[in-house]
Amino acid sequence: MPHTPGPNATDLQEMTTRNQTARQVVGGFSRAFPAPAEAWQLVDSALADTPALTAEITHLRTQLTGTRLDRANLLAAARATIGAFRDQETDPLSYLRDELQARGQLPPDPWRRT
Repeated sequence: MPHTPGPNATDLQEMTTRNQTARQVVGGFSRAFPAPAEAWQLVDSALADTPALTAEITHLRTQLTGTRLDRANLLAAARATIGAFRDQETDPLSYLRDELQARGQLPPDPWRRT
């Protein structure tokens, strides 16, 4: 079953926009009140981490989507294989074999002549 983010899922674009706004506010405060410059620099440094974290989250979401699709395809092939076996099809493993071959994961056939 594919996963779709729910209403509480992190909106990365919104988070990035809020981060940029906060950095602008910090920049304005640091120019207006230069005395606590070190404190402003710490806040700005913390905010500077957000773009890298956003990129990592996006990358991991993409990987997770692919992994979920792979799992669903393998599960479908496994179920089809069991159904084919129960229906006494002549080659019930064909479903699983086809899926593994499509992924380049089919082990070599020791009885096949080359």
